[in-house]
Amino acid sequence: MEENKKLVTILVPAYNEQDVLNMLYDRLKTIMDKLSKYNFEVLFVNDGSKDDTLKIMKDLRKIDNRICYLNLSRNYGKETAMIAGLDYSKGDCVIIIDADLQDPPELIPQMLEYWEQGYDDVYAKRKSRKGESFLKKFTSKMYYKMLQSVTNIEIQKDTGDFRLLDRRCVEALKSIRESQRYTKGLFSWIGYNKKEILFDRDPRAAGQTKWNYGKLINLSIDGLTSFTTAPLRWAAVIGILVSLAGFIYMLGIIFKTLFYGVDVPGYSSTMVVILFLGGIQLIFLGVIGEYLGRTFNESKQRPIYFVDRYNDEKETNERLNKN
Repeated sequence: MEENKKLVTILVPAYNEQDVLNMLYDRLKTIMDKLSKYNFEVLFVNDGSKDDTLKIMKDLRKIDNRICYLNLSRNYGKETAMIAGLDYSKGDCVIIIDADLQDPPELIPQMLEYWEQGYDDVYAKRKSRKGESFLKKFTSKMYYKMLQSVTNIEIQKDTGDFRLLDRRCVEALKSIRESQRYTKGLFSWIGYNKKEILFDRDPRAAGQTKWNYGKLINLSIDGLTSFTTAPLRWAAVIGILVSLAGFIYMLGIIFKTLFYGVDVPGYSSTMVVILFLGGIQLIFLGVIGEYLGRTFNESKQRPIYFVDRYNDEKETNERLNKN
């Protein structure tokens, strides 16, 4: 690498992406070869893949010394794979991109132009989302609208992880060592000078999505519990309202019984009230449990991940003690 050129790290988290890695490399190579004013490192993070993803990464490294790979000790999830990649990135800026080619690598030159103009976080916003169902797009829109309404930071809508981050943004994200991470919110939370790029998102180039509705729900809960305590406040307010309604209802029953001789409502109405209140209590216990569980997990202060190999060498994970 030429010493006087800026180094750009392209970070690619990957889990079971054997069908697309070569296609991704071909498109990245075309772009890197054209942008001769920069030095590049492509850092693949293998998040415990069970197919030939790691083998393909090793093969690519043999033919191109700009390729690096980080093999995690098991599958930790994309959020953890990204922070692992940021820990090992060396570039003056880092471009995060998914392996599935839904986010076009051809936007990288434009991202670098805005970076040179002084922007710290150049993020790609989707104008359209091909290959996604109406239900997924609708629930995503409603979720981000709800999250924005209960948090005091500006949540970026219709954006994913495809973005360029200046080194100071990378260092800021590296300093946040939460084990249950919601990186999309952290991008907004750290602030800095941001720039939006609009694009049309393509369907997956090959393979199957790793994000089923169960994982998306878990990620959504992480987003809510990471950046707002509003659910706890909702629980308190609803509890007060239900208690107030119950007190008024009780006064009504006492009044009718004393002055009109009306019998106390029978078994059916009593069971309805008990089941209703019991259901609310269980829901609120679940909300409290989510926050308590996060506190419990963070209090253990375990390392976020362990690394098996960085390129061709076994890792001793000494780097984790420095972060």
